[in-house]
Amino acid sequence: MTRTPKKSRHHRPREIERQVLHNGIRVVTERVPHVRSVSVGLWIGTGSREELPHETGISHFVEHMVFKGTKHRTAEQIARSVDSIGGGLDAFTSKELVSYNVKVLDEHLPEAFDVVADLVRNPLFEPQDIEKEKSVILEELKMEVDNPEYQIHELFSSRFWKGHALGRSILGTKQTIRSFDRDMIDKYYRHFYSPSNILVTAAGNLKHKDMVRLVGEHLGDLKKRPFHARKSKPKPHAPLVFLNKESLEQVHLYVGVPSIPMPHEQRFACYILNAILGGGMSSRLFQNIREKQGLAYAIFSELSMYHDAGCMLVYAGTALRSAKKVIKSIVHELNEVSERLVSEEELRRAKDHLKGSTVLGMESTSSRMGNLARQELYFKRFFSLDEMLERIERVTAAEVQALAQQFFDPKHMAVAMLGRLEGFKLRREDLTR
Repeated sequence: MTRTPKKSRHHRPREIERQVLHNGIRVVTERVPHVRSVSVGLWIGTGSREELPHETGISHFVEHMVFKGTKHRTAEQIARSVDSIGGGLDAFTSKELVSYNVKVLDEHLPEAFDVVADLVRNPLFEPQDIEKEKSVILEELKMEVDNPEYQIHELFSSRFWKGHALGRSILGTKQTIRSFDRDMIDKYYRHFYSPSNILVTAAGNLKHKDMVRLVGEHLGDLKKRPFHARKSKPKPHAPLVFLNKESLEQVHLYVGVPSIPMPHEQRFACYILNAILGGGMSSRLFQNIREKQGLAYAIFSELSMYHDAGCMLVYAGTALRSAKKVIKSIVHELNEVSERLVSEEELRRAKDHLKGSTVLGMESTSSRMGNLARQELYFKRFFSLDEMLERIERVTAAEVQALAQQFFDPKHMAVAMLGRLEGFKLRREDLTR
């Protein structure tokens, strides 16, 4: 018995407005009048993929350093200023973005944006703070290196994107972190924190003109200057890489293939393919490898999508005695979805799963704020919720199969393994039936 889609429910149109200031700063807002919160993000179009080899980790380091003090606030005052109005202040660095964001009650928007703008505009980068922060980030690096899931992800990325910045760590290395000084940090900051490389997005109970006025008051006098991104197109590789680590009880592994970039027209079919393979407890990988065979506790698939490249990965944690069987079972599932059309029932389940997560993901002002940034940065246009749901609904089983056939070529499969691997062998032929 197959489930039929429920009658389409139209969602309220998104009240999105966009404006570019005279100095190149973009401001995008979405008014959500039925809530009391406002979320604001100040986005810098940089990340670890923009770093030169000797700069590895500097985007993340700068993100930390802006919280150490500005011309107007000490580190403690920065923390207290948002805490005192019941808000949340956060930041993160990814491969392609750095974000500084805050969520507050609508009445506190002016004070909150004053803090975020101050962080991005007026960092001090004091030499003594730089030295202290090196110790903090080196401890963060140690903590992550002790985490096998982090280690296997970094091992896979470093070989899959070999020779490219996408394959290098966001945190950096001990050597690069220790090498950072004020001149190096200031040079990087001045290049990338340029007005034309800054995006402000805001969602919640606000008016567009008020947000534009706030941005103009705090950042409008920044001088417009030329900005050139460093992006070079990455080339994926297909290594089989094994790292022996005797201290681990479990073997951690990734199987990955090149996929499509974020702005690709087939991205919704790619999301459906990912959901069918390993996107939840009803997925093929979870049901067949964990539930039926009992070979792994954690197993899932995921997508890493960038401006001009992408990767689909399958992760599993298992015992060494089961590792080869797990890999062969993963390959079997990849072949199955390549060779046979998914059933209407399974396609329906995947669509409903993706639709549900899309709608639920738009329920908070912070998620809407992030969605505005992704759409501006990757698509240069904005999609209504109904349009996104309609694009999901249009995906066919044939489109899913065509993508699977494009992706899952054994010659393009990369495998990385971490754990007690003494005596373990895997050949390229093992990735075929």
